[in-house]
Parts: sequence; structure tokens; C-alpha cells
Amino acid sequence: MKTVNIYLNFEGTTEAAFNFYKSVFGGEFMGGIMRYKDFPPSEDMPPLSEAEKNLVGHVSLPLGKQILMGTDIVESLCNGHKTVMGNNVLLTLETDSIEETETLFGKLSEGGQPLMPPAETFWAEKFGSCTDKFGVHWQLNYTGSKAPEQM
Repeated sequence: MKTVNIYLNFEGTTEAAFNFYKSVFGGEFMGGIMRYKDFPPSEDMPPLSEAEKNLVGHVSLPLGKQILMGTDIVESLCNGHKTVMGNNVLLTLETDSIEETETLFGKLSEGGQPLMPPAETFWAEKFGSCTDKFGVHWQLNYTGSKAPEQM
């Protein structure tokens, strides 16, 4: 496996969430924000309301070598699938420094809920976890000198 990419489902808040993540991590959306109205016509696609057509069908934001992707779930397109926000997604970021861990934790937890403020653990020089203001759970980990020795 070369990379692990993360896909997040929202109920109408994808654009706000991804603009927030862009402000935290920087970068640009790959190909912009694609809305359902931008999808090519398909006989398999049920008719959508005007509101559903303006929802985010797909967005991608590079995070280093990985890509954070997301969509607004439309039940009629997903066989009645309903999004359950919160503990269904847990994202772990291995940071480059203690300072980066603390900075990202501060930005991600703003308006959300700090679960474990950044602190030293037995596995990391600095580890913290929080839930952001969109209900997504994040773990920030700087292993540093506590990285297991390579065999």
C-alpha cells in the first residue's frame, strides 16, 4: 500500500468542513469542489432536488502524500445510507514535531472538544486527541525519539 486516503461523509456541511480543513492544513482543493449538478448525466442517478444538486459530490484536499476526501451524502443516491457523525471516523496524523502537534491540536479543537490535550505518552513525545467542530475525531501523534527501532 502506497498511501492511505481518508474519506469523510457529511450531511450538507462538507463545503464548510473542507474550507475549515484547508485553513488548518493549507493547500488547494484538487480540481475544485464538484457538486452533484456537475456530475455527468446517468440513467442510474435518480432526480435530485435543487438543494441536493448544490451539495458537494466530491472534494479532495492533499495532506502531504495522502488525500482527505469528502462528500455530502444524499440518501436517494446511496440506497438510504445515513451518515452517523462522530466516532465512525478517527483520523491519526503523525506530525513532524512537538510544535506542529500543539499547533494543529489548537486549530482542530477550536470550536470543538479537546479530549486529551497534547502530552507525553509511553509511545510518543507528544500525543493529543480532540473532536473538531464538525464532529470528526482527530489524534495527533509525534513519536519522535520513542519510535520503535527498525529491524
